[in-house]
Amino acid sequence: MKPLIAALALLMLGGCASTGQSPWASLGSGSCSKPSSDQELALNLADDMANEGKLHASLANLQNLPDTLPQVRQRKARAYRLLGRSEAEPLYRSLIGTCMAAAGEHGLGQLAAARGDNALALTHMQRAAQLAPTDDKIRNDLGVVYLNQLRLEDARFEFMTAIELKQGDPLAGVNLVTLLIYQDDWGQAAKVVSQLNLSPEQVNEAQARARQLKGPSVKARKVATVSDTLPVLIK
Repeated sequence: MKPLIAALALLMLGGCASTGQSPWASLGSGSCSKPSSDQELALNLADDMANEGKLHASLANLQNLPDTLPQVRQRKARAYRLLGRSEAEPLYRSLIGTCMAAAGEHGLGQLAAARGDNALALTHMQRAAQLAPTDDKIRNDLGVVYLNQLRLEDARFEFMTAIELKQGDPLAGVNLVTLLIYQDDWGQAAKVVSQLNLSPEQVNEAQARARQLKGPSVKARKVATVSDTLPVLIK
């Protein structure tokens, strides 16, 4: 373990609105129409393109699908959010009251965090976690908001939950290492790096984010969130 800690230390030195009524507002509370098989194929194609970073192409494939489907609106909202466009917020709000309410609250939390409004982000993230307690992305992003507020034990709990819910996804692990480095707990940080097999690049990312957290400006507190891609900052 000592050589691992020493190597980790050397790496360190190198080193997440419209108020008018939407046309789909008449949908019943908690309702979600089931997409047809063809619509499912189109949704999966849009997902693949978005995951490859082809957000404009993903939106183009969604244009032929009906906005009455919450599944369509959720994917459009994600693409618009990642493109930094204002269409994202009303789309996320339209998901509240449907079977995708957790995704709506999550997205609104991401948007609030991107604006630096951690209090509002926390409200939305906590609602999302209540609606979908086993969603690792939501638990990670809730941890991010806690970390931005320096609520370290709450953040640690959420990152550990995310790690256990989806083993093999390094995002929450990088955030946990960020927290541990911020606390100067190098021994535990080294253990997490070893257990999760994080790369030197990911360790450097964690170290850079820990430095930002220690900076004088609250606006500088940016850490990994929303496991759309790596590395990702709240945006």
